Amino acid sequence: MPLAVYLLGLAIFVQGTSEFMLSGLLPDIAADLGVTIPEAGLLTSAFALGMVIGGPPLAVATLRWSRRRALVWFLAVFAAVHVVGALTTSYELLLVTRVVSAVANAGFWAVAAATAIGMVAPDAKARAMSVVVGGITVACVAGVPGGAVLGQLWGWRSAFWAVAVLSVLTLAFLVRVPAGRGQAATGLRGELRVLANRRLWVAFATIALAEAAMFGVFTYLAPLATGTAGLPASWVPGLLVLFGAGSVLGITVGGRIADARPYQTLFAGLTALTLACAALAVLADSGPALIALVFLIGLLGFGINPAMSSRAFYLGAAAPTLVGASVTSAFNVGNMLGPWLGGVTIGAGLGFGSVAWIGAALAAAAIATVALALTLRGRQPVPAQARA
Repeated sequence: MPLAVYLLGLAIFVQGTSEFMLSGLLPDIAADLGVTIPEAGLLTSAFALGMVIGGPPLAVATLRWSRRRALVWFLAVFAAVHVVGALTTSYELLLVTRVVSAVANAGFWAVAAATAIGMVAPDAKARAMSVVVGGITVACVAGVPGGAVLGQLWGWRSAFWAVAVLSVLTLAFLVRVPAGRGQAATGLRGELRVLANRRLWVAFATIALAEAAMFGVFTYLAPLATGTAGLPASWVPGLLVLFGAGSVLGITVGGRIADARPYQTLFAGLTALTLACAALAVLADSGPALIALVFLIGLLGFGINPAMSSRAFYLGAAAPTLVGASVTSAFNVGNMLGPWLGGVTIGAGLGFGSVAWIGAALAAAAIATVALALTLRGRQPVPAQARA
């Protein structure tokens, strides 16, 4: 695997830390800026929204740029807005910085995915994606808890400063990434023609539903642990680390088998994820069961990630940057859909365990999209770029 692929994973680690670290900083941010906890929670929603809407437009706007140039600019903007966020005393300005940083992150994701895929052999796409996405899993294990510790020691602003500094340091390594070339030869119309492939949209649907299943459960992990399973609040950081450890193992194994057996990986992984979520719904009041299933859901949710991502790149081989942006948007649609549906069931008085039933239903729906993909595969020839 080229060194540049690991450098892209490092950059994703830094940005992933920023995306998820607010879960441990919201009370301090709310107290410091004089807003409520729900208002502070909108900072997380704003980031997810920026990730959804930011990727495709930026991918189109930078089609003629070299990939190295795009990566450098996106990460530079990401670093700059974190400096602004660390300095501001305005909630409204902090909200704006979260949206801008998310848009820059979405653009970086799109180009980084296309760059990683372009540097490896056709039968190593899933493994390359596992390295890049692995930055997120490492962020869950180390970055997010680290941000929480910094917030406890020196205030929430120190976590923003840490992300800014790490972003600048990572910029120095990006010069090792090949400059690459944009997709100017294809042009915007050519890129959009690639997105007309209905099999590609089925692949996006699989990503969104599977991500929603996993992230919906992850979002409400703390109240599940303390309010339903009866575990002490002091156990929550350990559960987050356990989830992250499962995700690291899952994406490592998934990246090594997905290229050879993509559909088998998806069917087996999604079926197991459905059963794990259903088991959590039934056994939500059991602390030991919760501990085991948290690890398993992290392992399964991230274990299918390389297969889902690489399948989209195989189908959209002629437009890797725009497809990469769309993949990023699909993941973040799931990041919004799962927690929202979980919140609906909790608000309806069905309890925190209901989010696990939502996860099981979403994972089952994702299985249906994979079955649909197999049906369409038999009816529609594989594009020449994908065969290559």
